[in-house]
Amino acid sequence: MTADVGVVGMAVMGQNLALNMESKGYTVAVYNRTRERTEELAEGRGRGLRIVPTYDLPAFVAALSRPRRVLSMVKAGPGTDAVLEELFPLLEEGDLVMDGGNAHFADTERRLAQAERRGLRYLGVGVSGGEYGALYGPAIMPGGHREGYEMVEEILTETAAQGPEGPCCAYLGPGSAGHYVKMVHNGIEYAIMQAIAESYDVMKRGLSMAPAEMAEVFSRWNQGELAGYLMEITEKILRYSDPETGEPLVELVLDTAQQKGTGKWSTQAALDEGAGAPTIAAAVFARIVSALKGERMAASEELGGPAPELGAEKDQMLEEMHGALYLTVVSAYDQGLRQLRQASAERGYGLSLSEVARVWMDGCIIRSRLLFPIRKALSEKPDLPLLFLAAPFSSRWREHHGALRSTVASAHQAGIPVPAMSSALDFIDGYRTGRLPANLIQAQRDFFGAHTYQRVDKDGTFHTQWDEL
Repeated sequence: MTADVGVVGMAVMGQNLALNMESKGYTVAVYNRTRERTEELAEGRGRGLRIVPTYDLPAFVAALSRPRRVLSMVKAGPGTDAVLEELFPLLEEGDLVMDGGNAHFADTERRLAQAERRGLRYLGVGVSGGEYGALYGPAIMPGGHREGYEMVEEILTETAAQGPEGPCCAYLGPGSAGHYVKMVHNGIEYAIMQAIAESYDVMKRGLSMAPAEMAEVFSRWNQGELAGYLMEITEKILRYSDPETGEPLVELVLDTAQQKGTGKWSTQAALDEGAGAPTIAAAVFARIVSALKGERMAASEELGGPAPELGAEKDQMLEEMHGALYLTVVSAYDQGLRQLRQASAERGYGLSLSEVARVWMDGCIIRSRLLFPIRKALSEKPDLPLLFLAAPFSSRWREHHGALRSTVASAHQAGIPVPAMSSALDFIDGYRTGRLPANLIQAQRDFFGAHTYQRVDKDGTFHTQWDEL
């Protein structure tokens, strides 16, 4: 069989995407550096299907119809470079290579330039949805050569999740646009997960709630405006009992959260772009602190603090926490989208943020009901600087900001850290403040470094010898 498309990399994501494409009527050639992975698919789930197993790259390339369309699902980093170094010379002008890994956007720009020098077309493709999404429909975020996208638009849109407003796939822009959007998607994911974890912590330590009781709360919240994939899986996790002990399994999981780097990259890029994304950054740093398990255990014996119990009435506290979580989650989306707007202007991506929100509506990890009003707000005003300036978020801010303040204050009073919620509140309070204390910082910079400053009462740039009283 001549294959319509080829997939390199037969880890679970690669296998599932190959099977997904095959289920849509395409013949798929597959290859993996380790022969056993290819055989596992060909002799297992792929047996009898339009799957063409190959065991070296020349045979893989030979199995593809021209112009060739190749999707790499190799682990990001040196592994991807090694595969592309071997693959590029085997291809012909006009062939297409897609990188579906979590590549850093700068690596995508470099690889795209390498492909161009050979006359190849190249796409950096963000794929979100995990193993299940890869098999049944992920959110797909391609960027790079427009002509390359046109070669695979039908395959990708059929492979993607079919959302409420169309396939969760769209050409996002030139260069590294696709991988940049996926990186920021993951940053938002970090922030929302941290905010949910903080709510769990306040319920557990502050209100002495059992996992089953917490599951009921998250189930109720998942019926309203906060409905989404991360809320859904949180409820399921809290209900799960360990088969060995009968205890809630979540309480037996070690409290050190790992990271694959995309949240860190998103924060670094936000700093480079001068984009305000403090809640995403706070979530990254919270994971870093969680990894200090040994130090934390020692410090818990040495550093005193208040008892974590909250004195508030439980139902009232839960109602306030719902408002606090709502505003924090919206702020996480907002900060990520603001970063995308600034990156698009700096890098010439030409991103449509309303289209990004549409792509995220299904298949991906951050899919939620909130993306419907987010998309509507961005469609009506593409240059909207802050989600909270548009309906329904402006009214929700007025309704819930007291709850966010109360939740943060109560948690801090009880010694329970809530970095995501705190940073969201500080960001919005800073944004809505007409005059911030940065005037003093500018004066300090001018004092010790002669960096100059501007005045509010006249034009120009000024420097003062501040110690000449």
